[in-house]
Amino acid sequence: MTTLTETTVAGIDDQRIASENSTTKFMVALDVDGTLVDHDGHMSVPVREAAQAVVAAGHDVLIATGRSLNATLPIIEQIGIDRGYAVCCNGGVTLRLDPDLTDGYEIIHKATFDPAPALRALRQKLPTAKYALEDEDGNFLSTERFQDASFGVEAIGVDFQTLLEATAVRLVVFSTENTPEEFTATIQEIGLAGVTYSVGWTAWLDIAAAGVTKASALERLRGQLGTEPHSTVAIGDGRNDIEMLGWAGRGVAMGQAPEEVIAAADEVTHSVFDDGAAHVLRSLLP
Repeated sequence: MTTLTETTVAGIDDQRIASENSTTKFMVALDVDGTLVDHDGHMSVPVREAAQAVVAAGHDVLIATGRSLNATLPIIEQIGIDRGYAVCCNGGVTLRLDPDLTDGYEIIHKATFDPAPALRALRQKLPTAKYALEDEDGNFLSTERFQDASFGVEAIGVDFQTLLEATAVRLVVFSTENTPEEFTATIQEIGLAGVTYSVGWTAWLDIAAAGVTKASALERLRGQLGTEPHSTVAIGDGRNDIEMLGWAGRGVAMGQAPEEVIAAADEVTHSVFDDGAAHVLRSLLP
């Protein structure tokens, strides 16, 4: 792995890369939580300015996040993206951004699934966990007054049967009684079928439709943009970024990422607390 630092002395190879970067248009996929913002939701000035500079330089900068739409839009605004695309819900929802549209965006792709089989299997093993899902209309339905900033809207409290009957874009499971390791072991024991899932930093599970990841959504957009694979860059820190880092021509893991995320990347930068994303973003500028 390569650690990127601002104190590196530019040699011949660095100068060549800088020269190439001045003429190459990159497709840059950016995770949000743990990458652009810390775990308190704060984006540092260096990260914001570096992201804005890459946007201003004309590169195709895309947010690619597990967050839902309404929790993603403020990040898009912060870094100055008004045209292009964004991926939400771990690939479940894709947006086209255009200031000429009524809301400044439109949903161009949405992958839904039946959450009932996964919910039944999970409830049997994790009866005290909290459950929430985003339905096909963008509403969040939850048990036990489960609420999280990544939802972007206030969740509607419902009973478990209502969740079983809904059509989902994103399913979230959170347990306060399990460590992430215990949680992961339980998920593996269940052997979820017909869905794609990732376990987070805490005992937190995000589920999308089968085959749907950030990478699958980004690959569809790469084709639309006409970007060559070697001109794709991705930065992320979570297990839900593993496919995206492998997809990118240059996949960069944040310094605080788990070992399996770092293993999937080409490089590792500084942690989110040391503005790791800013170091990578500045490397794309001439």
